[in-house]
Amino acid sequence: MEATAIVTILALMQFILFSVQVGAMRAKHGVKAPATKGHPAFERMNRVHQNTMEQLVVFLPSLWLYAYFANPLWGAAIGSVFIVGRFIYRASYLKDPSSRSTGFTIGVAATAVLLLGSLAAVVRDLI
Repeated sequence: MEATAIVTILALMQFILFSVQVGAMRAKHGVKAPATKGHPAFERMNRVHQNTMEQLVVFLPSLWLYAYFANPLWGAAIGSVFIVGRFIYRASYLKDPSSRSTGFTIGVAATAVLLLGSLAAVVRDLI
């Protein structure tokens, strides 16, 4: 379960990094709180951060369910793919929001594998 904990910590650190980057963009472009609109670069980074938070709500429980009921090492490996997908999402969204689908798909696919794998493992244990 240690590997799962490491991936959880890394995912949360990534979320904090994105939060800090939103703050930096806010300062750089003079977008005063509580505004969420302003310079396009700020708005893009803010959306990356918000979308990451939305994804974490499903990803983190899926990761831990998979680790507990299926396999913690495989769960950590799949969870690492989610983190990479989020960095790809960030890079492409900041460059051109219409190019974000690859990173988004990688993250959602990793979460789907964890969630469906958890379901399969729980059903297997019931039978």
